[in-house]
Amino acid sequence: MNILLRSMLVISISALTLSACQTADLSKQTSQTTNMPTVVINLDRDGDGVPDDIDMCPGTPMNIVTDERGCPFTGMGIGLKMEYRAFFAKGSSELSPEYQLELDKVAAKLQEYYTATMRIEGHASTDEIGETSVSSSQLNSLSRNRALIVKNYLIMQHQIDPNRLSTFSFGAEQPIASSDTEEGKSMNRRVYGVAIANFDSEEEMSMNRRGYGITTELED
Repeated sequence: MNILLRSMLVISISALTLSACQTADLSKQTSQTTNMPTVVINLDRDGDGVPDDIDMCPGTPMNIVTDERGCPFTGMGIGLKMEYRAFFAKGSSELSPEYQLELDKVAAKLQEYYTATMRIEGHASTDEIGETSVSSSQLNSLSRNRALIVKNYLIMQHQIDPNRLSTFSFGAEQPIASSDTEEGKSMNRRVYGVAIANFDSEEEMSMNRRGYGITTELED
C-alpha cells in the first residue's frame, strides 16, 4: 500500500514538473523589428535647390538666385540679384548664340531696374597659356576680352548705360573646376556676371523700376 502511494506521488510530481517546463514565460520575450530602408524622393521641378514641398516660390526661372524659401534672393532690403554665366571655346572670346539669349534676359532686368548695376568677370583656363610664347599678361587679355564682349553686347544691343557695367579680368587665377580634365578646363573659360539692385522699401523700388504690361492697343 505504501509502495502504491509513493508511486502515485512520484507520478503527480513528474506531471507538475513537465507542465511547468511546457508553460512559456511570455513576459520575458521581446519583440524584434526589422528596419526596412525608406526611399524619400524630393522633387525640385524648377531646379532652384529647394524641394517642391517647402518651395514658397515654385516655377522660379533659371539663372535667378534664390533664398532658403526658394524665392528670388534680394539680399538686404528688396530688389534684384540675377546671375549670368557664359562659357567660351579655347582661346576664343566669341559669345555664342545660346549665351546671347541668356544675356538678353539679364538686359531686360537691367532695363526694368534702371538703377541696377552689373559686375562682369572674365576668366580663362590654364591650358590657354601656350607652351612657348603666351605670357600671363596675354592670358589676362583673353579674359578681359571675354568680359568686354559681354559688356559691349549689353551696350550695343540693349542700350545699357556703360557706367552701370563694370568689368574685371582674372586670367586663370580663379578656377571653378580642376584643370586635370577637359571638362574642368572648359568650365574655367568663362564669364560670370551678377546684376544687383537693392532698395530699402517697396516705395523706393517702385520709384526706380519701370512698369511693364501697360498696353495702348485699345486707344484710337
